[in-house]
Amino acid sequence: MTGRRTAIALAVGVAVMAAVAGVWVGLSETPPGVAPAAAPPASVAAPAVDGTLGPRIKARLFYVAADGQHLTEVEQDVPYSNQTAAQARTILEAQFAPVTAPLVSAIPAGTRLRAVYLTPAGEAYVDLSAEVNHAHPGGLVSEMLTIYTVVNALAVNLPSVHDVQLLIDGKEADTLAGHFDLRRPLRKHLQLVVAR
Repeated sequence: MTGRRTAIALAVGVAVMAAVAGVWVGLSETPPGVAPAAAPPASVAAPAVDGTLGPRIKARLFYVAADGQHLTEVEQDVPYSNQTAAQARTILEAQFAPVTAPLVSAIPAGTRLRAVYLTPAGEAYVDLSAEVNHAHPGGLVSEMLTIYTVVNALAVNLPSVHDVQLLIDGKEADTLAGHFDLRRPLRKHLQLVVAR
């Protein structure tokens, strides 16, 4: 009887291990018909400015150029995520972070990123806090620089994002500060970017 109990226990143990392995494999595979999100390649783990470790990517961020009429691009390390929506958030958080001279941000002080939503069609919806509107200095050029800082940061760094729609406090807005039409999604505008 002891041999039979040992055989049964062994068979049960093998069945349990096979079931656990099957669940693990099932969780690690991409569901049929769903393509994995394309994210930029990660670089070697290195300490970030905030002291954290982990894989990083080089992101192109945008700031006001010396002439005050254009944007200029700066490459910066940001945390890597293999999920496109999470990567979009880390890129925008880096873009919205306070800067030191000589960089000048086109994002009004106090503006927060409330949410980022991505669609399978390549559209990004970026929900900004009301400070982007209330603290904005105004003027057509300044408004365009703010808008295309956000649009370019996503569309340049994430190949799967083609159009960016800006929202303010969860709602569609006609304009940011009275000049530029925000009622439709926007595409990147690299003609506004000049070399440093």
